[in-house]
Amino acid sequence: MKNPLLVKITVALLISLSFPLSTLAQEDMTREEYLQQLLEVLPEDRTTTPGDQLPGTPPPHVSPQDCTWGDWLERTGELPPDFDELPSLPFLPNPLILDEGGKNIPVETIEQWHKKRARMKKQAQHWITGTVPPPPDNLQIEVLEEKRKGKLRERDVLLRFGPGHKAKLHVTLLIPPGEGPFPVFICPWKKGRYDWVQAAVRRGYIGCRFTATDPKYGYPDDSEAYEYIWWPEYDFSTIMRWGWAASRTIDFLYTLDDVNREQIALTGLSRNGKMALWAAAYDERIKAVVPISGGTGGEDPFRYTTDKYNNETMQLLTWYRPHWLHPRLRFFVGRESKLPVDQNSLMALVAPRGLMLTSSITESAGNPWGIEQAYRSARKAYKFLGAEDKIAIDLRHGLHAPSARDMERYLDFFDYVFDRGDIKPDNKLFYNYTFSKWLGLSGEMIDPMSYPAKGIDDLLEDSQGETIQDTAEWEDKLPDIKKRVSWGLGEEPPSVGPGKQPDYMRDVVGLPRVGEGIGSRPLMFGRLYYPSDESGGPNGDEFPVVIYLHEYSYSKGFAKAGDIITRFVDAGYAVYAFDQIGFGTRIEEGRLFYERFPHWSKMGRMVADTRWAVDALSEIEFIDSQQIYAAGYALGATVGLYSAALDERIAGMISVCGFTPMRTNKPGKTAEGIYGYSHLHGLLPRLGFFAKNESHIPYDFHEILAAIAPRPLLIVAPTWDQYASFTDVKHCVSEVEQVYDLYDQKDNLELYAPGDYNRFSDEMKKQVVRWLNKINRE
Repeated sequence: MKNPLLVKITVALLISLSFPLSTLAQEDMTREEYLQQLLEVLPEDRTTTPGDQLPGTPPPHVSPQDCTWGDWLERTGELPPDFDELPSLPFLPNPLILDEGGKNIPVETIEQWHKKRARMKKQAQHWITGTVPPPPDNLQIEVLEEKRKGKLRERDVLLRFGPGHKAKLHVTLLIPPGEGPFPVFICPWKKGRYDWVQAAVRRGYIGCRFTATDPKYGYPDDSEAYEYIWWPEYDFSTIMRWGWAASRTIDFLYTLDDVNREQIALTGLSRNGKMALWAAAYDERIKAVVPISGGTGGEDPFRYTTDKYNNETMQLLTWYRPHWLHPRLRFFVGRESKLPVDQNSLMALVAPRGLMLTSSITESAGNPWGIEQAYRSARKAYKFLGAEDKIAIDLRHGLHAPSARDMERYLDFFDYVFDRGDIKPDNKLFYNYTFSKWLGLSGEMIDPMSYPAKGIDDLLEDSQGETIQDTAEWEDKLPDIKKRVSWGLGEEPPSVGPGKQPDYMRDVVGLPRVGEGIGSRPLMFGRLYYPSDESGGPNGDEFPVVIYLHEYSYSKGFAKAGDIITRFVDAGYAVYAFDQIGFGTRIEEGRLFYERFPHWSKMGRMVADTRWAVDALSEIEFIDSQQIYAAGYALGATVGLYSAALDERIAGMISVCGFTPMRTNKPGKTAEGIYGYSHLHGLLPRLGFFAKNESHIPYDFHEILAAIAPRPLLIVAPTWDQYASFTDVKHCVSEVEQVYDLYDQKDNLELYAPGDYNRFSDEMKKQVVRWLNKINRE
């Protein structure tokens, strides 16, 4: 007989909400309730200045206090979309599917492509940037100055256009010697960009700069007034406004006889990288574009900028820079997977014209894995149009801003697209994994139907179908569970673990910022943090230790974990953190993993690394080897659960957003489904055989969690996590509680269910530390 759910559910955050738990789990939720949910957890956006109004803010010169998201909601009465009506897609929106989530009609003709293209353009403006005015037909040109600079000519021009010619834009040209027509290299006017212009002019381009960019760079933003001139009929946001100004620059270039109209190129860095992509998506006169390190809203899809990816999130962007994109985008915080279009859609809109995506693989606001996913997706549209050689990717080592050597490669690309040069882009991929490629490497073939269909309610059944009555019978079953879990991880090659691994990449990626009174030392491929005395060393005590496992932080690994490390150390724990393979300092190490180990898995390597961490920590004199805990968020939580299930030396485990039961995770139920393991991140390739046959997966998380019993286990599961079904997580934990009850240790299992989305919030961190302290006191 199965016991009823006895596990404790912490509801501290739920109590303050005015709707029931089932509603928080996104069951039959109204649009008003969705909005209430967001208002409960999101801070009001950062107050803007009069020059940085939210799109749609009424002129003239309203006070900054009236420029908030809340004010926009009150003024417009807008509600979120009905998210239940929007499909959950495990991959990026497919540019070659007409009605994805409906009948899934493929784009097979040019006529269908134009239809899809028009829809993507309309959706992107509606949800992300706002609408733009049509091109003005009254352009006036005033040459302010023209002078010689050696063999070059420099020309400063003022453009006026729009209603009453109220809109203006300053443009500066640097023209090479000769008669032309010349290709054109365009970038926003910004300090430090003159070297870019000169590099282009040396290649025979007209260098062109225009004054529509953030005024923080020392130049006025001529486009700022456009919001007032064209409001309220058009509500374009700042990024789109800058892109629209780039198009007005091209209006002017089209009046010049020495301009080659078929060779107009645009680029920009950071926020201007975002601008460059948006401008090229909507202006076909831009024949090639290189958006540089645009990040979120640029080359990085919104789906892959959620908290678990630890980069520039949609929540952060719409809070800190609310004027950059449309307020409507904020509805999708916590539900980014529901956004009907994404940045790969913009890239597809550029096709068949030239597009190179570029970023540093280690910059904090970036996600090289996400950029590669966007590149793969957009490439489908280029292939359909017969222009595969016109799309490129150039992920580089280095800083946020490119160096001179990088700029030369971007100009090589422009030359290649314009048939002016023969240097092809390398298109090196750091995450060159696909499930089909793994199939070829491994030669494995598994019939999912050879495994019985099961749910997540069979923990207390033995091999004969009889009910398990005591711990002895349970422990008879446990080896089979561990065997099946190990099967999922693959065949680990023999090893005794790594020794000290010095790496210059640590200086490039950086270390976490931790609080005062915290000492640290390198250990294997990571770093050990601990409370220190005045000399900076351990204070003589023997510390319990937490192995902290990071999320899907591709560019930085554990380098952004300073806050949680500080909280643990301040509470009296040592903390060991390291980069998972394929992340941070170990990006290159993970690149050819399956070429080297086709029958192992990246998740298997991560679990092995965790085990080796336990080995190393057990040998340190000031570490209590009987109190080695594991904790993690997202990917790290999943790694920790596998590790604790297979290694009994781990004294307890904290999982934050670490799982949803796999057998019940049918297609469309969560944001990524089991594809997240098998197809997207390449963590557990063998699970790919069970896609659309999930009930046949040989093991599930209720067994992984139960294998940790009776050791302390905290599950933090936000109730509206797009990557998990809270109902299924709750069911899973209730099953596991039965095993803890066999050991008479039901208090060692706790489910904390905040009314929140998938993130590791400040309140969740406080709860995690409180729980660990409580476990240690007991």
